[in-house]
Amino acid sequence: MSEPHPSLPDSYMQFAHRGYGMDQRWYEWSMLHRREPVGWPDGARVAVWVNVALEFFPLDQPVQPFKAPGGMVTPYPDLRHYTLRDYGNRVGVFRVFRLLDGLGMKPSVSFNSKVAERYPRLMEEVVSRGWEVVANGVDMGRLHHGGLDADTEAAMIDESLDVLRSMSGRPVTGWLSPARSESGNTLDLLAARGVDYVCDWCNDDMPFPMTTANGVLHAMPLSHELDDQTVQLHYQQSEHSFVDQVSDAMAVVHRESSTDDGRILSLTIHPWMSGQPHRIGALGRALESLASHDGVWMASGADILAAFTTR
Repeated sequence: MSEPHPSLPDSYMQFAHRGYGMDQRWYEWSMLHRREPVGWPDGARVAVWVNVALEFFPLDQPVQPFKAPGGMVTPYPDLRHYTLRDYGNRVGVFRVFRLLDGLGMKPSVSFNSKVAERYPRLMEEVVSRGWEVVANGVDMGRLHHGGLDADTEAAMIDESLDVLRSMSGRPVTGWLSPARSESGNTLDLLAARGVDYVCDWCNDDMPFPMTTANGVLHAMPLSHELDDQTVQLHYQQSEHSFVDQVSDAMAVVHRESSTDDGRILSLTIHPWMSGQPHRIGALGRALESLASHDGVWMASGADILAAFTTR
């Protein structure tokens, strides 16, 4: 006979935010199928949200509290990985942009503010197309985490938002933290600075409100699983497998949706990965599989949130 499972220690219930659902204070736990249905514009069934991630990985990337995925690997100076990431902002990004243009897609583009400062041409390309700019922190070496004091984190957020708003001439109301890492203060600080939605949380297929000390903002379901870096770098799967997974995901989401109960299919593209000449064709096939379905709405994160909140 197996030993009885030991009871939880008293300290388990002493954690400040232990409660029903997840251990946090920002939203109420709920099941998607019990919520009110959401309809998209013109009776669309699926909102397809593509994010193009423009990142800057410092050559002297800090190792604490951890290295962001995709960061430097070998001892300093890791020129091999540094220049591969730089390839995305010099070469690969233009292949990705041409592909999106050809399919008539309207992506969001998440910028580290250092990318915009170092490569202003990329901001010009995005603005000229009317695409949404999303803030992605300062760079991939300056992470938000529980060890940051609030003033330091506020200065990092201000730097990112101020640069991107100034250079784009846009309000920039979406936020994706580098490595999707937050502190306990991140949401409060973002809400105080006019950010409407964050992309860090991976627990839903639809937007949901989050309560902060400075008002409500929304979590937007930018998939971590349908991310070319996640699939191909971290899961060590091929670009052909990535195409299959995007297609399979769309088949399920489309089947679960209707004209008065919409869903979102999101994916993130890293130009240093999918912009390679041996991968751009696979990315094209993945995106074409999304566009081939009926009732598809190509939308930015801001477009989706606007439709969700005004329904």
